Amino acid sequence: MDFQKLKSIIEGLLFMAGDEGLTKRQLSDIMELDAEFSADLVYDLQRDLEREERGIQITEVAGAFRMTTNSEHTPYFERMAYTPTRSQLSQAALETLSIVAYRQPITRIDIEEIRGVKTDRAIQSLVSKDLIEEVGRAEAIGRPILYGTTKSFLDYFGLPSIKELPEPKHVDIDDALDEQTQMLFERLDGRQMTIEELKD
Repeated sequence: MDFQKLKSIIEGLLFMAGDEGLTKRQLSDIMELDAEFSADLVYDLQRDLEREERGIQITEVAGAFRMTTNSEHTPYFERMAYTPTRSQLSQAALETLSIVAYRQPITRIDIEEIRGVKTDRAIQSLVSKDLIEEVGRAEAIGRPILYGTTKSFLDYFGLPSIKELPEPKHVDIDDALDEQTQMLFERLDGRQMTIEELKD
């Protein structure tokens, strides 16, 4: 397999890994390659993206490689984040938010096990709206990120503290999730959530 094909595979793997990224050892295990060779491929791909001035770049944080946006394009990302039509809270985001609110601190993998679907986009949306944030790392393989709610979450939903969340009556996980989500919907009261509202 040629280098370009290998770099293409790595690009896809890093995209799938999201914020947690992948270490050279993890890449080595997945691709069945030498760890140092895997790292060299990532660095080569990193240079390719920088040279081509692509919108997506690769950074290395705490020994893990992950996809990030090009910092030179930050003004456009901020404009997108502050556009009200892009700031609505979707059903998927609200379900994810209810899971984080009621079960924090919680990892992305645990959220996905509860919802039964991938949650990368929902999590990214909630982080960009300052409704959830990284609150630590789990004591597990790969030290996955733990998410929790923010002060903006409390402000928007009118809660003095997270302890004031309404208690769901159901015990069944699926029923409880439905009820938790519905209770957050009721607090939204049909309003469109915007970044400007969160800043007030």
